[in-house]
Amino acid sequence: MASATRQANFTLPEDLLDELKRAVPKGEQSKVVGDALRHELKRIKFKKSLQLSFGAWRKGEHADLAKGARRFVRSLRKSSRLRRVGVQ
Repeated sequence: MASATRQANFTLPEDLLDELKRAVPKGEQSKVVGDALRHELKRIKFKKSLQLSFGAWRKGEHADLAKGARRFVRSLRKSSRLRRVGVQ
């Protein structure tokens, strides 16, 4: 199912537009630009979420991580394996 589309008017550096026209057939240029924009927006959102969440986990607030994240994750994985096989 295709999503609705709308025309957008914006400017691009001339060399970038020339490269797009050389590399991509005319009927596919909007799709390529849309895909690239969607990818870049995901990257920007991810970067912002990393910046906002930085420092959210402090040692004093998470004693179970005092011996290191690797050890904590291993203990979680071990306990979930034991639950799957019915050992508690």
